[in-house]
Amino acid sequence: MLRTERSRSYREFVDKDEEEEEEGDRPPRGFFDDAAEDRESEEPSKEPSKGTSQADDSRGSGPPMRFSKTCLRNFFTVVLIFIYLLLTGVAVFLAYQTISDFLEKLNHPVMSVTYKEVDSFSPPGIALYPGKARLLSCRHHYHDYIPPLVDPGTPQEGDCVMEDVTYVGPFAEQRMKRAVVVRGQQDVRNKEVIFMQFSHNETEEDFSAITYMLFANFSDLIDSDARVLRLSSANKSEFMRDCERNYSMWTFSGGFRTWVKMSLVRTSGKNNEAVEFRQETAVVKFNDKRPESERTNQLFFAVFEWRDPYMQEIRLIVTANPWNSVAILCGVFMALFKAANFAKLTIQWTIKMRKRHLRNKTRELNQIQ
Repeated sequence: MLRTERSRSYREFVDKDEEEEEEGDRPPRGFFDDAAEDRESEEPSKEPSKGTSQADDSRGSGPPMRFSKTCLRNFFTVVLIFIYLLLTGVAVFLAYQTISDFLEKLNHPVMSVTYKEVDSFSPPGIALYPGKARLLSCRHHYHDYIPPLVDPGTPQEGDCVMEDVTYVGPFAEQRMKRAVVVRGQQDVRNKEVIFMQFSHNETEEDFSAITYMLFANFSDLIDSDARVLRLSSANKSEFMRDCERNYSMWTFSGGFRTWVKMSLVRTSGKNNEAVEFRQETAVVKFNDKRPESERTNQLFFAVFEWRDPYMQEIRLIVTANPWNSVAILCGVFMALFKAANFAKLTIQWTIKMRKRHLRNKTRELNQIQ
């Protein structure tokens, strides 16, 4: 009779364990109390103790599975935080690069070159520094044609507008200078040229050359209104000092005909405008046919002409667009905000899962006790 009861309780114990394994539920709290009472009232046998050890093994297989899920969740949490940090670093770098590019473009504008076709130029000023040389003639010719020389070396009639200006040089030596300023050519369509002839005694110097300078408008020195108003001598001197300070000097040598072809370049900057002349020169030797006694005075010949009817305009353009930079920065800050919100939700989810895990662990301990 006693053996029959023990067999029945063993079958009930095993059936209950199998049901608990299938449903995944924990055994009720009173179950272990009944088993303890049976062990106190009855002598433990071999077979029930074997069933109890199997129940302990089945109960012990739950926490490792739960532990693996917790590790997996923690791993994904770390990965999400790493992604957040990566996105934050990329956004900060993009913001820094955007600001750097904007400042770089702001400080280094690009050049826009255009060519404007004109029928005539404003007559430039041709400032000649003859020194001890003497201007023999200055005439306007057209269509690139210069008539043959008649009695070279003697003064001849001219038709150029000229001004003599004496001033103190702007640089360290501050010596007195004399400039003959000639009103330059302007009719580029008819190929207007200015032909000049100088004479200089070459025995007085080791090298013989005449220096000249070009500036934008002869009218800056001479007012060409109908009233023919002229600047005072002091103002002319100051103007020539400023020109020498800002423009380049060139020379042409004696015994040659130097043909100067000019082109005008206007550069517009942020706050001011600059004018520059570019030149192409061609030098041809002069065949002096004068008597030997007259060759002590060396002759200089210079021709000035516009190269083509195109004026080059260079504009400095700032390509930095503040609105593009603001739009990019707004996108960067929006990405940072989204990443921060994502990180906040991730941390909240992590805390929630941690609390749930601790709560489940506490409930298990309470059930075991």
